[in-house]
Amino acid sequence: MDLTRQETETIQPDMSSVPTTPEEKRMNTSQSAPIARAVGAAGSQPVERHSAEVLKVSTRSRPSAVAGAIAGVIRDSGMAEVQSIGAGATNQAIKAVAIARSYLSEEGVDIVCTPSFIDVAIDDEERTAIRLLVERR
Repeated sequence: MDLTRQETETIQPDMSSVPTTPEEKRMNTSQSAPIARAVGAAGSQPVERHSAEVLKVSTRSRPSAVAGAIAGVIRDSGMAEVQSIGAGATNQAIKAVAIARSYLSEEGVDIVCTPSFIDVAIDDEERTAIRLLVERR
């Protein structure tokens, strides 16, 4: 799993047991730019994105490991963005958000998740991803 900050600073947690798919490796970092176009947005008006940590989830990502990453980012900055492409990856991402919610509830922190679509560039092709914006309530 590739964890990157909006400020282009790279986080290097011990995630050696979380497999990284070739698709994740090919994801263009341009989707972590301050501006992104939301799918279905009227015209070509860019939608300003929140300054959130971007976590990319694959089908083979372990939900508990992703949940730990989400919880850590929420503790640190109060907001995390989870991106997934495909049904399997989205399933793992949703499970991770649910697990992260239980991790954080033990500390008295409640989170909410706002799903949306986002276009990402992979190998010079535009793909539609699911974007889960996770924030403190």
